[in-house]
Amino acid sequence: MPDPTTPRPLDHVARIQAEWTRERPDLDVSPQAVIGRLHRLAGLLTEELCVVYRRFGLSEGEFDVLAALRRAGEPFERAPGELATHTMVTTGAMTKRIDRLERTGLVTRRRAADDGRARVVALTQAGRDLIDRAFTEHMRNERRLLDALTADETAALEPLLTAWLGRLEPPQGG
Repeated sequence: MPDPTTPRPLDHVARIQAEWTRERPDLDVSPQAVIGRLHRLAGLLTEELCVVYRRFGLSEGEFDVLAALRRAGEPFERAPGELATHTMVTTGAMTKRIDRLERTGLVTRRRAADDGRARVVALTQAGRDLIDRAFTEHMRNERRLLDALTADETAALEPLLTAWLGRLEPPQGG
């Protein structure tokens, strides 16, 4: 067990804070303690998550599209605009993702039955098989990453992050 009286070495964020405190003692740099670490953690987590996506030949965005279609349930389809909302990207970015997924045979596009002008994107059987395998591995990977925390730390962190996101994110349209 580490001795709590032994000073811990400064991490990257603490070193930056110390430099700013030295250079700008007039500013409160304490927000960097949380924001800076969350920013670094988000980058590290993204790198770790993308390892799994690449293993299945997918980018992060393509994984998101396939996952959004799979979560839709039978018949595993959504309109492109709905996909953009579910993955939080622009419709232009969504079009590029769908184009690539269609070229690789993971999704199809067709006209909507109720509106000939509208389009629908659907998982192919190959797309469903791939996202089922990739999502299983993704969940194993997320478990591995969370296992760096104790169960009590995870239990404390989840409601804090939920509350913070709830205060910062715009309300979801229903």
